[in-house]
Amino acid sequence: MSIATIVLGESGTGKTYSLRNLDPAQTLLIQAVRKPLPFRATGWARMDREKKQPGNIFVSDFSARIINLMQKTSRKIIVLDDFQYVLANEFMRRSNERGFDKYTEIGRHAWDILTVANNLPDDVRVYILAHTQNDDYGRVKMKTIGKLLDDKITLEGLFTIVLRTVVTDRRFQFSTINNGSDTVKAPPDMFPDQLIDNDLAAVDACLCDYYGISTTQAPAV
Repeated sequence: MSIATIVLGESGTGKTYSLRNLDPAQTLLIQAVRKPLPFRATGWARMDREKKQPGNIFVSDFSARIINLMQKTSRKIIVLDDFQYVLANEFMRRSNERGFDKYTEIGRHAWDILTVANNLPDDVRVYILAHTQNDDYGRVKMKTIGKLLDDKITLEGLFTIVLRTVVTDRRFQFSTINNGSDTVKAPPDMFPDQLIDNDLAAVDACLCDYYGISTTQAPAV
């Protein structure tokens, strides 16, 4: 099975910026919301369907499309950015629907994506980037669309590794150890420190070393 990781943080705390050192030739970026990258994007290209131009950046917030992209790519690193908008955008599209069935369906669509993210080939690494929110007890968790969804599924519970952004004195880092009030978790001997640079390439290297995943590059499509 693939190794899937959640990266949580408020807007502007370095989640998308952490992609800057990933190899674009080996990475598929799926954006739930179309936006420019916050770094010099050499080697990154957005797919243009009309001009039939290939690329490694795709924009979609539809679960079936996202799943199809993840299952068909030969790239070994997959990043799904702004995952909370997969939930929020579907909720807004269906805002005129009455009743609670839509919450169950939205939750199922999110569960489908995360289940596939954990069940790709063994050498694939998937990174789910999402915003945070505080629950009624002040605990920091992944942002969803409310209690009706949270009561049905604990998204972080599907993952072994959950990182969280930390910004101190203009230094952007990831927290690797739970502070008692968030959902951060990782094998205790996976990362060198409690706080590490917010560099997904370095995180990916730690994961590959820990799980014995070969990083020999192959042509990506």
